[in-house]
Amino acid sequence: MKKYKLAIVGVTGMVGHTFLKVLEQRILPISELYFFASSRSAGKTIEFQGKEYIIEELTENSFDRGIDIALFSAGGSISKQYAPIAVKKGCIVVDNSSAWRMDPSVPLVVPEVNPEDIKLHKGIIANPNCSTIQAVVALKPLKDKYGIKRVVYSTYQAVSGAGMGGYNDLENGLKGEAPKKFTYPIAGNLIPHIDVFEDNGYTKEEIKMIEETRKILGDQNLRITATTVRVPVFNSHSESINVELETPFEIEDLKNTLKKAPGIVVQDDPNNNLYPMPITATGKDEVFVGRIRRDESVENGVNLWVVSDNIRKGAATNTVQIAQKLIEYLDKE
Repeated sequence: MKKYKLAIVGVTGMVGHTFLKVLEQRILPISELYFFASSRSAGKTIEFQGKEYIIEELTENSFDRGIDIALFSAGGSISKQYAPIAVKKGCIVVDNSSAWRMDPSVPLVVPEVNPEDIKLHKGIIANPNCSTIQAVVALKPLKDKYGIKRVVYSTYQAVSGAGMGGYNDLENGLKGEAPKKFTYPIAGNLIPHIDVFEDNGYTKEEIKMIEETRKILGDQNLRITATTVRVPVFNSHSESINVELETPFEIEDLKNTLKKAPGIVVQDDPNNNLYPMPITATGKDEVFVGRIRRDESVENGVNLWVVSDNIRKGAATNTVQIAQKLIEYLDKE
């Protein structure tokens, strides 16, 4: 089996650190590993699998050494600037920022949902928004079996989705300190405001979920609406997803369809108080689905409660899974 030179861009961030944890658990055929970050972190060392590596400053010359695959998680502006440079040097970029997601020439991939889109890449593959990833993992098997007419998203998003600043705001807010990252205190509060507001009254996060879901599921006419809310939970996003299906269903058949789908763990036993929660999803790679019940207010409606670790499956794990699939395809060429 061929081995690949792999780079991580943004290794010192929350997602970058998690890349390392996921890579330790999912063994990739790596011959050489490079870590890049800003000039502030350059020269520091990082340990991975018992070996010490020196963090290098990301520059235009960083990819002049035959790097095959680079996992980017350093923000949109860095991705916009350096991903094309990496591609010109023969590197395939898997990008975790929002920079390339809606570019028509860039595949937006969740491996359990649309892995074949990886083959369409022109050097860059985009990792979707964390809240979108867990949603489409749950929606895909329903779309395939029943067809989907309409989706209503209501999210309960953890502070880790806003990076260390969000995490610190909750931690410090519990001690009574004023917020630095969020507009209002998050401790003991809910903030129905993630990203900036657009002219139509939706936030950018809500529009991301709508547009990304359509792109990943391959249906630009799918009717979707969303309300995204930041909640005082450290990690793992929760979502109430109301789905109107195209065709009738039996609730037990629908549950079995979800149970058989890749990447999903169904936790749905109301009699024993079993349902997904952030506290039990954190640290895991699966998407947990429960509270599955018919929506009796519409024809062919169903309610789902979907929880997943937004830093793992919502970012690092999904990115590494894309790299794994990419390597599978490259090995067959």
